[in-house]
Amino acid sequence: MLFNTIRVFVENLDLNSIAEERKLSLQPLIDHLQSCINNKDAIRLNFICTHNSRRSHLAQVWGQVMAYQYNLNNFNSYSGGTEATAIFPMVIKTLENIGFDIKLLASGTNPIYAIKFAPNQPAVIGFSKTFDHEFNPKSQFLAVMTCTEANEACPVISGAEKRIPLPYEDPKLFDDTPIKEVKYMERSTQIATEMCYVFSKLKIRE
Repeated sequence: MLFNTIRVFVENLDLNSIAEERKLSLQPLIDHLQSCINNKDAIRLNFICTHNSRRSHLAQVWGQVMAYQYNLNNFNSYSGGTEATAIFPMVIKTLENIGFDIKLLASGTNPIYAIKFAPNQPAVIGFSKTFDHEFNPKSQFLAVMTCTEANEACPVISGAEKRIPLPYEDPKLFDDTPIKEVKYMERSTQIATEMCYVFSKLKIRE
C-alpha cells in the first residue's frame, strides 16, 4: 500500500479535470501499455525532457506510483534528458510535501536521491542523466517526450520501440516568482492526474 499521505493525494485526484483534447494525447500511451500487457511484455517507459531536472522526474515518479497503485507488474519507469544537469530542489520539496520519503544518497552538483512511495516497494532512484545513460534501458522501451524542446531536438531516440510526445508546461517559468511552490505542486498534480487516468484505463490480466 502507498504511504498514507500519498494514498489520500491519489484518491483525491480529479480525472474529470483532464480535457478531452488532452485525453487524445494520452491515448497512444494507453494503447502502448495495453499492447504490452496483452503480449505479456516487460514495460519500460523513459520520460525524456531537455535537462532531466523537473517534468521528466515528476513523470518518472508518478508513472512508477500508478503502476504500483493499479497492480501493473513487470513495469519500470525511467527518465533522462538531452543533457544532464541536476534535479531542481523544488521538485524534491514538492514530492516531500505530498508524502514521499526522500533520502539523499549522494550530494554534489548532481545529487542522487532515493524516492520512496510505499513501505515494501523499492525507491525510485532520482538523478539527472542523459536519456541514453547506462542507468536507463538500451532497447525495448517507450520514449515519452515531456517537453516540446526535447522532442524537436531528438529526431531519433536510439533503442526506443516508439516515442510519444506528451509535453507539459515547464514550472521553471515560475522559479523567480512568489508562486513558485504553487506552480510546482500544480504541475506535479497534473502529471499525477494524467498518469492515474492512463493506468486506470488499462485492462490488467491476472
